Amino acid sequence: MAIAKRKKRFFDVEIPLIKKETQLQAFEIEELEGRFIDYDLTRILRGKNALLQLKVKINGNKLEAIPRQIKLLSSYMKRMVRKGTNYVENSFSENCKNAQLRIKSFLVTRRKVSRAVRKALRKKAKEEITDYIKEKTSEQIFDELLKNSLQRELSLKLKKIYPLSVCEIRVLKVEKEL
Repeated sequence: MAIAKRKKRFFDVEIPLIKKETQLQAFEIEELEGRFIDYDLTRILRGKNALLQLKVKINGNKLEAIPRQIKLLSSYMKRMVRKGTNYVENSFSENCKNAQLRIKSFLVTRRKVSRAVRKALRKKAKEEITDYIKEKTSEQIFDELLKNSLQRELSLKLKKIYPLSVCEIRVLKVEKEL
């Protein structure tokens, strides 16, 4: 007896963070649960090379993509660091309301600065980011990162130590749900 062939179909997946919709291919809707999507944000963020990683969840009869990680590509960061400048990186893990996040900051000074200034920038950036994300959910933080409000606020606070040419969050990743 012949086995009936199944045909793959396209299912619409809603991405509420960027108010877009995409399609994924599968035999059944249940197969898409937990699947990861990599979405390029370069056009949305006007040339800032960034990748958004999303996880698909079934919400009733609809598919919804929830952000897991946003990452700036190294090609973008290499363009930002010029000759005669210093960059400051930092990586730390911190809790927000509903998840534990891994945050990697990336700061570029306007001129070469001493190690003490770089250390002060790194310390103050960690302090400010920690205070900023304590009372927010991970979805709110991802949204503010895309709108550039988190970076703008951080840059204004760090300007008092030393003026920066670039103030970015290089990686924002959900390590585990709380």
